[in-house]
Amino acid sequence: MATGLAVRSLASLTGPQRAAVLLVQLGPERSALLMSQLDAEEVELITAELMRLGDIDPQLADEVLVAGFGELMGPAGLGSGGPGFAKAMLEASLGKDAAAEMIERLKGGDEKQPFLFLEEADTRQLVSFLQGEMPQTLALVLSHLKSHQASSALVSFPPEVQADVAQRIATMERTSPDIVAVVAESIRRKAGAVLTAQVDEAVGGIQPLVDIINRTDAGTAKVLLEELAKRDPQLADQIRASMFTFEDILSLEDKAMQLVLREVDAATLAVALKGAREDLRDKILDNVSSRAKDNLLEEMELMGAVRLSQAEEGRSTIVAAIRQLEESGQITIQRESDDEFVG
Repeated sequence: MATGLAVRSLASLTGPQRAAVLLVQLGPERSALLMSQLDAEEVELITAELMRLGDIDPQLADEVLVAGFGELMGPAGLGSGGPGFAKAMLEASLGKDAAAEMIERLKGGDEKQPFLFLEEADTRQLVSFLQGEMPQTLALVLSHLKSHQASSALVSFPPEVQADVAQRIATMERTSPDIVAVVAESIRRKAGAVLTAQVDEAVGGIQPLVDIINRTDAGTAKVLLEELAKRDPQLADQIRASMFTFEDILSLEDKAMQLVLREVDAATLAVALKGAREDLRDKILDNVSSRAKDNLLEEMELMGAVRLSQAEEGRSTIVAAIRQLEESGQITIQRESDDEFVG
């Protein structure tokens, strides 16, 4: 599988990448002779690049040969890099035991998260790294990030892009490590960080997308789901069935609701209830003590009008408390797709 070298210029290649391209053209035996003249650190750097290589663009291969090494003895022909080539070269250079040890060490690095270098990036930085990328690339990257980080990045894009990316995350299945490595390398260059390795893992699906949407504000979630429904109504219904919104508190049993309300302060409750539907207000007010109810109503009256964004923030806090209690197993949320409970 191509790794992207077909579209790179000679100037964009690192030293180890140029060396790797050259060694593929020489073949395992000639490459082993060259590698035997290098120290262990140089051998490991070049081997790592060899393992990432796929098909090599003929023009790029010629440029590497002409620029760095002049004429070669005999026709080498164009080949492909990859673990097989790297293994053959190392065995010829270091012997089977040493080659196996190095290959295992390099494979061990592949188990790390490929986008770990983005973990500390703030939203502004993350969006700048992803600006101009195709929706499928955005979906792959966001699927590898923590939910709160992916959510903050997703809402920075236009609604139509959000919906496109959301659809791709939800329908994404197992991704080739070669593709993940290429995307990670591209973003790494933008971010100016060091890519640790590639990984072959299942990413995406309904639940990761739900986790991302659940951490957006109510307005963004509404627009995103509406856009997604235009593209794939069935998928949008699946996502809605897996989400929990402020309106869904009506489905909570009173005991569960009371546990939730213990986790939210009175000021947040008062703001959340401003402008809420009567049945939603009653659900909360009916599950607090008479004294707490009077205090809430009084505080709501004293605070006057509040911005819709403030009310939504308060409601999001309540929903976050519900999700946390569900995750800890203290309450159970009945969803449309769940079987009914029996006593």
